[in-house]
Amino acid sequence: MRRLEDRTFLLLIVVISLAFAWVTLPFYGAILWGVVAAIMLAPVNRRLLAMAPGRANLAASGTLLILVAMVIVPALLLGMALLQEVSSLYANAQSGGLDLDHAFGRLQGALPAWMTTMLDQLGLTDIDSVRTKIAASIGSALRLFAAQALNLGQSAFAFLVGLSVMLYLTFFLLRDGSALARRIEDTVPLHAAQQEALVAKFTTVIRATIKGSLVVAILQGAIGGTVFWALGIEAALLWGVLMAFMSLLPAIGTGIVWVPVAIYLLATGAIWQGLVLVFCGLFVIGMVDNLLRPILVGKDAKMPDYVVLISTLGGIELLGFNGVVIGPVVAALFIAVWDIASDARRRTTPAVGAA
Repeated sequence: MRRLEDRTFLLLIVVISLAFAWVTLPFYGAILWGVVAAIMLAPVNRRLLAMAPGRANLAASGTLLILVAMVIVPALLLGMALLQEVSSLYANAQSGGLDLDHAFGRLQGALPAWMTTMLDQLGLTDIDSVRTKIAASIGSALRLFAAQALNLGQSAFAFLVGLSVMLYLTFFLLRDGSALARRIEDTVPLHAAQQEALVAKFTTVIRATIKGSLVVAILQGAIGGTVFWALGIEAALLWGVLMAFMSLLPAIGTGIVWVPVAIYLLATGAIWQGLVLVFCGLFVIGMVDNLLRPILVGKDAKMPDYVVLISTLGGIELLGFNGVVIGPVVAALFIAVWDIASDARRRTTPAVGAA
């Protein structure tokens, strides 16, 4: 009878937990970034708490104000500026001010003979057809971007609700995070060493993803956008945001944005602009990743680049921008769980053999 009661209670726990997850699913993004913000700002909150002992509410409020001033407000201003630039670019393309077909015609006429021969060997002889397809693809991308920007504007209320939930949750996680963590440790049916390993891996990967990916992405995007603006390239802010997004993907990086632009500049006679862009892309934008990422990430959260790439792409495909964090975290926990299982097996195998 006792076993039946235990199984029934376990089933009840699973059902209610799934129901709770289902109820909170609409705000999973806000919950995710609230947890991320609390993990990242925990050292700041501890310092403020040390300065004001016993004033947990005051310390959490101060930490939240720092988050709003240094992250939320600049992000909102950037989003508004990006929305305005995309709308302006789309309107320019619709009115004929952005003649993509003429631009590709200039590129075709500027191609050297060796490049034309190489295109012939690759079977890309119908340049007009290729040009039309590329122009149509860019036009479709602009329309999609503008549509998404319009949807974002129409969903402003939902965004503000999600942001409010995220900040509200962050406050309580900063204030009560330690007590909540201890309660979870007492409840989760895992050995203490396993709990410590998983929690350490989770927090390490969160911090590594934010510091080593998002911070580097912001710096590379800011530098790239500034270079594009200085060279007089249209929609520099949009290009900078695209470079920041692409830098999140290992083995792809910002080169997928600035290399085609540099080739276009060189092929259309803008030699010095193209050379400056190539130099900045290789020795300024590229070196930010090579120099800062090892310092910010460290060795603890190091995962193979192919695992990071696949998990990040998979996370983005399934969950959108939230997958930038969720994908690598799931991959890191996958590796950590199997490492724990492997260590446990190595410890028990000699004993079994001896027996």
